[in-house]
Amino acid sequence: RIEPPCPHCLISDMSGCCCVYCVQTKTVAIVEQCSQYNSIARPGLNLLVPILCNVAGTMSLRIQQLDVYCETKTKDNVFVQVAVSVQYRVLTEKVYDAFYRLTDPTEQIRAYVFDVVRSTIPKMELDRAFESKEDIANQVQLQLSKVMNEYGYEIMESLVTDLSPDQRVKASMNEINASKRLKEASMHKADADKIRMVKAAEAEAEARHLSGTGVARQRKAIVDGLKESINDFKSDVKGTSPKDVMDLLLLTQYFDLLRDVGANTIFMQHEPDAVSNLQGQVNKGFMAKPKGMFK
Repeated sequence: RIEPPCPHCLISDMSGCCCVYCVQTKTVAIVEQCSQYNSIARPGLNLLVPILCNVAGTMSLRIQQLDVYCETKTKDNVFVQVAVSVQYRVLTEKVYDAFYRLTDPTEQIRAYVFDVVRSTIPKMELDRAFESKEDIANQVQLQLSKVMNEYGYEIMESLVTDLSPDQRVKASMNEINASKRLKEASMHKADADKIRMVKAAEAEAEARHLSGTGVARQRKAIVDGLKESINDFKSDVKGTSPKDVMDLLLLTQYFDLLRDVGANTIFMQHEPDAVSNLQGQVNKGFMAKPKGMFK
C-alpha cells in the first residue's frame, strides 16, 4: 500500500534547508532524490532535504490478507466456487523490490492463485476436491512462495476457506446422502426383523418341545394310574380279567366325556336337511307309543 506521509508530520526549516517527517510503526517510507531511489526511511523521526528529495510512498510491514474467489470445474464436470485466503507481508530487507518491481502485487497474487486452483481441481472429482482442500492450499502456498519471494513478499499462509458447488448439485448430493442413509436404515430394520422372527421361531419350537414333553409325561402318568387301578381291581374282585377292567374304565371315561361336553356344547349336523331330520327325530321320540301303555 503506497501512501504519502501525513502532512501534519512534515516540518519545514528553510533556514537549514531541512524537512522533518515521521514514519509510523510497522511502516517504511521510500525516499527518492531527483525522482531516483535514494533510501528507505524507518519508523520514527526522519530528515528530508526539500526540493531535491521527496517521499515516493510508504509500505506497511504488517501481515495482510487477500481473499480470492475463483470458479473452476472438477473432473466429473461440476462447477465449483473456490474461496482462497492468502496471508502475506513485505520483507524488510526487500522493500525496494516490493515497491519498484511490482505495479500491483495483489493482482499478481490473484493470478497465481487462479493458475494453481484451475490446474489442480480439474484433476479431481467433486468428493475428492472436498477431501483435498488442505492439499490445494499447500499447492497455492508453495507456488506463491517461489514467485513472490523474489519480489520481496513472504507468503505466510494460504487457506481454502470455501468450496461451494451449484445449489442444485448440493441438493442432489443431499438426496444421495439421504437415500444412502435410508437404505442403511432399511437394511438394519430388515436384520432386526430377521433376528426377531428367528428368535420367535426358536421360542415357539422350544415351547412346542416343552409342551410335547409335558403331554408325554401326562400320558405316562395316566397309563401308570390305569395300570395301578387295574391291578388293584383284580386283587379286590375275584374272577375279573384285565380286559373287563379296561372296558369298565373306558366306559367310565366315555360317560365323563359326555357329561363335560354336553354341559356346554350341542352337536348338530350341518347338512341342509339337518333341521327337518332333527324335527322328525324329536316328533318320533315324543309321539311314538311306548310298548305296554294304554292296554
